[in-house]
Amino acid sequence: MSHPTDQQVSANFAILVTSDTRAFSTDETGKLAQQLLKENGHSVSSYSIVRNNSEKIKEAIETLISDEATQVIITSGGTGVSPRDKTLDTVNRLSEKELPGFGEHFRRLSYEEIGSSGLFSRASAFVINDKIVFCLPGSKGATKTALNKIIIPSIGHLIWELNRK
Repeated sequence: MSHPTDQQVSANFAILVTSDTRAFSTDETGKLAQQLLKENGHSVSSYSIVRNNSEKIKEAIETLISDEATQVIITSGGTGVSPRDKTLDTVNRLSEKELPGFGEHFRRLSYEEIGSSGLFSRASAFVINDKIVFCLPGSKGATKTALNKIIIPSIGHLIWELNRK
């Protein structure tokens, strides 16, 4: 029996930008993510920005994971090592499963693109309430790399795996 890996689906995404400085008028990563997803046949049902505050991030993630229509959540920002970077730690506390291969592969690609500074990203992926949550750095380059080289090509298979009972 073969293991299918090329399932084509149109997924429903939510985008959550975490930043103390960005607004809808100045955010480039959320807009880029929407554009890339829509160009590839996916929909974006939610796009929001919250401050780098653990409680605000937790509330936003809990709202998104309770939305039955949302299949995938992408966060942008908060994956670095500074004290202000709260996203990954907050999402990790909510997670049911970590998908470590995503972060490993993302860091490899980042290293190839930008050098050793790409190794220090804490980009990760998780499963929470039957949703896939990708935590990405807050740069346009990271968004483009993650979406074009990992998320969009593999999202059909991930959703298929998640829904196997």
